[in-house]
Amino acid sequence: MSAAANTPFKRPVSVLVVLHDGCGRALLLERADRAGFWQSVTGSLEDGETPAAAALREVGEETGLLLPPERIDNWHLSTSYEIYPHWRHRYPPGTTRNTEHTFCALIPADAPVRLSPREHRACLWLPLAEAARKVFSPSNRAALLRLAGWPPEAGRETPKIGGR
Repeated sequence: MSAAANTPFKRPVSVLVVLHDGCGRALLLERADRAGFWQSVTGSLEDGETPAAAALREVGEETGLLLPPERIDNWHLSTSYEIYPHWRHRYPPGTTRNTEHTFCALIPADAPVRLSPREHRACLWLPLAEAARKVFSPSNRAALLRLAGWPPEAGRETPKIGGR
């Protein structure tokens, strides 16, 4: 249990879901607990949950959008990163790294987004390159730039916008 909130520890495995409109714009969410901290949909996996199931759940929890499984594109890309020291209390003792699985989903720009007030205070649509400059997380930035069609890493294809 996390001492700070007397809640279960988070698993050090998470998802990043870039929501985009297929016209070169991404939806960003501003965290409720950190003004100016913009991000795509993110969240930790629950016990027994697959990354794809977590991606669908997190989109629903954070935006109110209930997407069918075929709308989520799994990039089969994972990033391991160091957990910032001020957030390590959320994880089991000694945990210093998280593995993040990347997904995207095409949604209409006029989709009725309903934010979870305990998690996010605002949302906005931005061109992909501008969104990449606004987000805090390096992995979120890299995902937005990949979607924008920036040169992919050697040996990896750039995901198609819309995926289908």
